[in-house]
Amino acid sequence: MPLFVFLATIFLTLPTLSLSVTSCLLNTTLLRSRPSSSVDSATRCRYILQTIRVLQSDYLHRTGFFFPPSSSSFSCWNTLQSSINQYDIRSSCNLPSSSISLSCNNITTKSQFENSLPNSALKPVWSTCNQSLKSSLACSQCNKTLSKLDSFLTEPSTGELVDCKAIASIYAASFSDPQDSGTANCLFNFGFSSSVSSGKRRNIPVVVFSVLAFFLLVFGALWAYFRFKQKQKKKDIGKIEMGLGSGLDSGFDSLNQSTTLIRFTFDEIKKASRNFAGDNIIGKGGYGNVYKGVLFDGTRVALKRFKNCSVAGDASFTHEVEVIASVRHVNLVALRGYCTATTNLEGHQRIIVTDLMENGSLCDHLFGSAKKKLSWSIRQKIAFGTARGLAYLHYGAQPSIIHRDIKSSNILLDHNFEAKVADFGLAKFNPEGMTHMSTRVAGTKGYVAPEYALYGQLTERSDVFSFGVVLLELLSGKKALHVDNDGQPSALTDFAWSLVRNGKALDVIEDGMPELGPIEVLEKYVLVAVLCCHPQLYARPTMDQVVKMLETEELEQPISSIAGRIDVDEKSVSSN
Repeated sequence: MPLFVFLATIFLTLPTLSLSVTSCLLNTTLLRSRPSSSVDSATRCRYILQTIRVLQSDYLHRTGFFFPPSSSSFSCWNTLQSSINQYDIRSSCNLPSSSISLSCNNITTKSQFENSLPNSALKPVWSTCNQSLKSSLACSQCNKTLSKLDSFLTEPSTGELVDCKAIASIYAASFSDPQDSGTANCLFNFGFSSSVSSGKRRNIPVVVFSVLAFFLLVFGALWAYFRFKQKQKKKDIGKIEMGLGSGLDSGFDSLNQSTTLIRFTFDEIKKASRNFAGDNIIGKGGYGNVYKGVLFDGTRVALKRFKNCSVAGDASFTHEVEVIASVRHVNLVALRGYCTATTNLEGHQRIIVTDLMENGSLCDHLFGSAKKKLSWSIRQKIAFGTARGLAYLHYGAQPSIIHRDIKSSNILLDHNFEAKVADFGLAKFNPEGMTHMSTRVAGTKGYVAPEYALYGQLTERSDVFSFGVVLLELLSGKKALHVDNDGQPSALTDFAWSLVRNGKALDVIEDGMPELGPIEVLEKYVLVAVLCCHPQLYARPTMDQVVKMLETEELEQPISSIAGRIDVDEKSVSSN
C-alpha cells in the first residue's frame, strides 16, 4: 500500500457546515491510511502537505483547476482534521489555509499555466512526465524538465518562487493518475524514513522472520483444511445457485486495492444507461454493445456490456479489465470500473465502465455522417496522440503490451480531439526478452501485418503496421480496404506505395482537407505512414521512432532519411 494514500475512515462522518461554506471539492476518497505515529513531526507535516498536493493534482486532472474555491478550504481542512485526532494539523505544522488553495503568479487554471509558459519549455515536460515515473531514469528526466520551468515561474517583483515548484509538479502529475505510487514518490517525494532508533532497526529482521513463520503456519493449516473440505464436497462442485455472484470478482481484489477501480452494482449500471435503452447504444461488436450513460454524480461514461457470459465469467472480459487496469496514459482510454452480477431475469452480467469520449471514434469522422472534414491540425494531433499511446504500450508498460487490433474505430476522441487508444480485448502481454510470439491470427482485415496474417508471427511491429494503415486513412480519407476509381477493390497500402514509388506522395492527401499544413510536413507524414506499412518486418520503425519522426520540427533531414528507408529493392517488396 503506497504511503501517500492515507486517512482510512475519512468518509464515515462529516460535520454539518453552515450555508456560507462550500463542501470540500477535493476527491477525499483517494485517502486510505495515515502516517505512522513513530515518525517525527517534521516528516509527518511534510507527509500531510504532500498528500494535499496529490488531491490537488487529481482535482486538476478532473476539472482543469489547480485548487478548489477558497470557500471550500474550511471543509477540506475539517475533513483532513477529522481523521487525525492526535494533533492539530494547521497549528502543529504551521500550514495556513492557503495550503489548500495554491497561488503562483495568480495562476488558477491549467490553461493559464500553459499560456504563461512557452511551448519550448512545456514540450519537454509533456514528453518526459506523461508516462510511468516508477523507474529512477524516468523520474530523473521528468524532474529535470520541471526544474527548467523555475525561471519562467519566478515572481517578478521579488525574484522568489511562490510555491511554483509545487504547482509545476501538480501540473505534471495531472497528466495521468496523480495517486499512482510512482508518480507520487517521484513528484511529491513520498516514501520517508522513520525516526526510530538503531536498536529498533536491528529488531526488524527478527520481527519479519516471526511474522513470516506465523503466516506460513496459518497458510499450511488453511491449505490442509480446504483440501479436506474439497474432498468432502467434491460431488457438489458445479451446483451453483443463480442468485450467487460469480467467483470472478475475487480475481479483481488486488486491482481494487492498488487502483481506483470501482465495482459498480448492476442497479447502478441500469440507472446510468436507462435500463440499456436502445437510443443509448453508441457501438456494437462481436462481444456485445457499448452504451453511453450518466453515473449518479453526473459523470458521463461508456458501458461495454458483454453478451453470452457464463457463471464462470467471460475470458475476454476478464482479460480486458486486467489489461486496461494495468496501464495509465493520457492517450489510452481510462478504466473507471466494472460490474459482475447474476440475476434471475438478466442472467450473468459482465460490464466494463470507461470514460465517455464525446467525439466518438476516428472512424466516425472519416467515414461516418460527419458533415465537416477534419482539419489538418486536428489530424496531426490525432496521429501524434495515437503514436504516443502505442509507444507507451510497447515501452512504458511493464510487461509491454501488443494491442493486435489497432484500427480507426478503436481510436476514440475526447472533447478536445485528444486520441485515446481503446478496446484491449485482443491485447497480448509480451514478456521481457521475447522477440516475437506465435499465436492465432486476430484483428481486422486490412490492418493486419503480412507476417502475422501469413505465419502468426506477432511482434510490436505488427501494431506499427496497423498504425501505418490508420495514419494513411487519416491522411487520405480512404478506408483500409476500399473501391478504387475503376470500381475494383483495393488495399490502401498498395495505393499509397504506388504513389510514393512514383514520386507522388502528396497525392495521398485527401482532396478538400481544411487548413492544410506545410507541404514538407504533409509529405513527411505520408512517408512515415508508408514506412510503417513496409511489408518487411524489420524495415518498419519502432513506435518510439515514429513518435520522434512525427514530433521533430527539423523537416529536411527526416524526409530524406525516411525516403531513403522506403527506397527498397523492388524484388523484396513484391516478394512480400
